Amino acid sequence: MILFPAVDIRGGKCVRLTQGDYNKEKVYSDAPTEMAKEWQGKGAECLHIVDLDGAKTGESINKAAIQAIAEETNIPVQVGGGIRSLSVIEDYVASGINRVIIGTAAINDKKFLMDAVEKYGSKIAVSIDARNGFVATDGWTKDSTVKAIDLVKDLEAIGVETIVYTDILKDGMLKGPNFEELQTINDATTMNVIASGGVSSKEDIHKLKNLNMYGAIIGKALYDGTLKFEDVLDGEENAR
Repeated sequence: MILFPAVDIRGGKCVRLTQGDYNKEKVYSDAPTEMAKEWQGKGAECLHIVDLDGAKTGESINKAAIQAIAEETNIPVQVGGGIRSLSVIEDYVASGINRVIIGTAAINDKKFLMDAVEKYGSKIAVSIDARNGFVATDGWTKDSTVKAIDLVKDLEAIGVETIVYTDILKDGMLKGPNFEELQTINDATTMNVIASGGVSSKEDIHKLKNLNMYGAIIGKALYDGTLKFEDVLDGEENAR
């Protein structure tokens, strides 16, 4: 299972939100690139980058900062947040981004998603952000009437290979992921499932690995010191 340290960017700074609430923000660094290089130095195999401004506005506001991370690190980087055009995907791929994550547009613009998957294949992933089993959009600020499990089936039919599944109510709470929901999603699809939201202990990571998750994103627990990435990585190595 791949462990992805998260680097969430808002206003050019590395921040964390609680349950996706833009009014509950904590700034951890004024230099996202340096934070990304720090996780690489601690042994990260991949990085998960989110443009929080982009997720809310639909514009890739922090694109330059994200491209700088791709250029100054030498591990795979996946990026999400406000990606709603093929030109933005092209810019990211050209700058060395390994995987581009489509979120809101996967709900609101299926043709765009299909075109992206047709053109870029495995470089496209979809973020499913769910609240009480229903998909949320626009930086988690809007709830849809689409059930997460139904979206999973649609995405697989389109040809998406990887999804990032986040239970919003678990995100930033340091109380563990929604294991039951994650198992339901993973059992319902052959796509790679990356778990996100609430991962806060070695036990959480071992449980996710036992559920055969493709990957897990770790955010607030790393920044608050609840988890040390080196310790988690050692545990993963010993378990292999």
